[in-house]
Amino acid sequence: MIFDSFRQFTPQDFVFKIAEGSSELEGYWKLRQQIFCKEQRIFSGTDYDEIDDRAIPIVCESLIAGMEDSVVGVVRIDQREARVWYGSRLGVDCEYRSIHKLSPGVAIRNHLPVYRGLGALGAGLIYKAVSTAHALGCVEFLATVQHQNAKFFQRLHWEPIGELELFGLPHVKMRADLSHYRPAEILF
Repeated sequence: MIFDSFRQFTPQDFVFKIAEGSSELEGYWKLRQQIFCKEQRIFSGTDYDEIDDRAIPIVCESLIAGMEDSVVGVVRIDQREARVWYGSRLGVDCEYRSIHKLSPGVAIRNHLPVYRGLGALGAGLIYKAVSTAHALGCVEFLATVQHQNAKFFQRLHWEPIGELELFGLPHVKMRADLSHYRPAEILF
């Protein structure tokens, strides 16, 4: 029957990259607002701060028939002192959080490990963020993550180094083990 319900199509092919074009940057800001302002209600209106003036925005875009379609994941990286980089504002569109693995094709194209388990796109964004900073001379990569996400980061070779409260929520300061993140090939 024509009106039978159907499952919404969710692309399974992705690219992880530094956001450069206007559509990538527009998708980056739109998704950040959706996650951190509307969904989590951590910020009101915008989550923009002074770090954005110097940060490198990284996106995960879905691919349809090999063509970039839409931004489905975001993270930013910035250097706050000599060779010490930070990652922040990691987020994945709610419709893509249930993706359990990245295919070998996605991993090869993006120079990523093949991630299996809930949060594969988040893991891919983390790898792209750390490996990009590593290529730019990073010797220490840190992030402050929401407490409920700390175990996820530990599975990706991060260690907790302290706890704190930010925006009224418990967070864990964590450090990446750079030996698990080879420097990315960066094209500017």
